[in-house]
Amino acid sequence: MSSTACFMIVSKNDIPIYEAEVGTVPKKEDAAHQHLFILHAALDIVQDMAWTTSAMFLKAIDRFDELVVSVYVTAGHILLIGLN
Repeated sequence: MSSTACFMIVSKNDIPIYEAEVGTVPKKEDAAHQHLFILHAALDIVQDMAWTTSAMFLKAIDRFDELVVSVYVTAGHILLIGLN
């Protein structure tokens, strides 16, 4: 697996504001978009958890293979999502 980390900022209306991929990019075309697919799929889990907990940092909310999705929710419900 490549050593890549993804980061995404999503508005409270589920509109991606910023997306970045840091590290070595996978060579297969399918694997290149896999990180963004995992982040978008985790948004449903994040929305449910953000309203049921008062914590702002949601650590390890989703896993795919050895990739872990973590989220920081701001007071204005802006989501800072990381995949590492």
